[in-house]
Amino acid sequence: MITIPAGVRIHLAMGVTDMRKGFDGLAMLAQEVLKQNPFSGHFFIFRGRRGDLVKVLYWDGQGYCLFAKRLEKGRFVWPVTREGSVVLTTAQLSMLLEGIDWRLPVRTWQPVAAG
Repeated sequence: MITIPAGVRIHLAMGVTDMRKGFDGLAMLAQEVLKQNPFSGHFFIFRGRRGDLVKVLYWDGQGYCLFAKRLEKGRFVWPVTREGSVVLTTAQLSMLLEGIDWRLPVRTWQPVAAG
């Protein structure tokens, strides 16, 4: 599991990304398409066309880290819009990486009375 430092923002890139891109290509997308500084220390999440692969780009102060995850079954839940980005919480990122619908998680139990 990726440990996320406090204060780090998580940017989910909308649309589809060419998953052949590596460190430099994804950093250019973060800078030119998302209008973010790729050296900011924030997380940038990209999804491929089939929806079963994501890449996470992160600058740790010394160099880029590139994480990838492919689901064997299912797809990563992604917003429908094609441009821009969405900022996620660390909890939403955890759900996304587990293949859970992070947009509207369903709780298994709700209290009905306080006593």
